[in-house]
Amino acid sequence: MSAEDLGQACSAMTRARRVVVKVGSSSLTTAEGTIDHDRVAQLADVLAQRRSAGVEIVLVSSGAVAAGMTPLGLTRRPRDLATQQAAASVGQGLLLARYAAEFARHGLTAAQVLLTVEDMMRRVQYRNAQRTLIRLLEIGAVPIVNENDTVATHEIRFGDNDRLAALVAHLLRADALVLLSDVDALYDGNPGLPGTKRIARVDGPADLEGVDVGSAGKRGVGTGGMVTKVDSARIATAAGVCTVLTSAANAHAALTGSPVGTFFAPARHRRPSTRQLWLAHATAGRGSVVLDPGAVRAVVGRNASLLPAGVVRVEGDFVAGDPVDLLDETGSAVARGLVNYDAAEIPELMGRSTRWLARELGSEYKREIVHRDDLVVL
Repeated sequence: MSAEDLGQACSAMTRARRVVVKVGSSSLTTAEGTIDHDRVAQLADVLAQRRSAGVEIVLVSSGAVAAGMTPLGLTRRPRDLATQQAAASVGQGLLLARYAAEFARHGLTAAQVLLTVEDMMRRVQYRNAQRTLIRLLEIGAVPIVNENDTVATHEIRFGDNDRLAALVAHLLRADALVLLSDVDALYDGNPGLPGTKRIARVDGPADLEGVDVGSAGKRGVGTGGMVTKVDSARIATAAGVCTVLTSAANAHAALTGSPVGTFFAPARHRRPSTRQLWLAHATAGRGSVVLDPGAVRAVVGRNASLLPAGVVRVEGDFVAGDPVDLLDETGSAVARGLVNYDAAEIPELMGRSTRWLARELGSEYKREIVHRDDLVVL
């Protein structure tokens, strides 16, 4: 990283007025899986210091499942969903109580916010979550966000709090995202091997070509690895949020602009709209619509709406207003959008022009399958 790039990275963090901080399970718990009170206290001290400097802080914290393991007599992280949810239901209260006590030492109030993918997939719930978090910041609380593991399912869940943190950063239009784990930075290989170098700055995907980011955490108490953190950084930077990946031990340095960890620069292209990022990263397709080659070119290349004439097949069971994946004829997803028809209605419309449909079936059938304002290219 050049001196100029280094200065820009440090300046971006020092200017940040609203910051989302994500901390992983391995950074909060002992090797046995219990909450490490000293680590929680140290993190709270760092975050409280930034709050006193006028920075709004939102903490996305893992650790609920890990914290619930020992009270339930579990010696390793459970694999089945039911036991994970049982551990989370015990551990979440213990984790929040510890945070509340530590922030109270600084005169700050901790507020628990539990989210599910459904809260991000449905526009009304998404807006409600946004309003709640913003209001908590306005009244001086420290929101502590976690996935609601007690009700999440394997099919519908974030899968890791790294992605949740990026989506929260986007939802709040944060200035910065700091990802804390047990690894101090992204490296160009195995950090334990001689000659491996820290990647100080990432400006785009090209900077990571040939870099293996698939390694998991060291201690096995979390669910994510480096790959989820890089994906989280990609989501955040696409929304214009600068991101730092480093260890929990470097939290103070990262938040005050010191050159630690790996800095992911915000994308320089036009910032996607809230709706585009929401569709791309906070929703999952409830079904799919297969497009002919002409429709793929129109949707992807010309930012056009998807019309009935370009649809060749429908898969899954969905209703009007659901997010659906738009596939090419090889089965690859090219876009995602909010559909205007139920799955059962579309086969009768396929291959027809909207003019013909309006004449034969009524003016309400002049609608697009997916309007371009409700569509994002993947």
